[in-house]
Parts: sequence; C-alpha cells; structure tokens
Amino acid sequence: MSGGGAARLRSAWLAIWDFVVGDDWRLAAGVVLAIGLTAVVAGAGGTAWWIMPLVVAALLLTSVWLAARR
Repeated sequence: MSGGGAARLRSAWLAIWDFVVGDDWRLAAGVVLAIGLTAVVAGAGGTAWWIMPLVVAALLLTSVWLAARR
C-alpha cells in the first residue's frame, strides 16, 4: 500500500470513529455492551428483544441528565 492509501485508510477510520463515538464515548460503549448482552441472551435461548429498547432509553435519559447538569 502506498503512502496515500495509508492516509486515506486512516482518514476513513477517523471518520467512522467520529460517526460512531461522536461526542460521548459512554453512549457508544453502552450500545456495544447492549448488543453483546443481546447476543448472549439470544444465544442462550432467551427472549432478547427487550434489551436494546431498555438500554437505549436508559442511555438517552442518562445523556440528557448529564447534559442538563453541565
């Protein structure tokens, strides 16, 4: 890979990182953990449809509460 290709790859990675993580790494980490928990519960044969909505609501409330505190 030439130097230009590496620079484009790094630039693309940084753009993806900024899109996914954005302003708050805690929200991104919460979503990743929720996806993992959903996979574990579903893999164990449990009903997992309720995990993501619950986690998203909790993350939204936490995010708004932290923003209001600032």
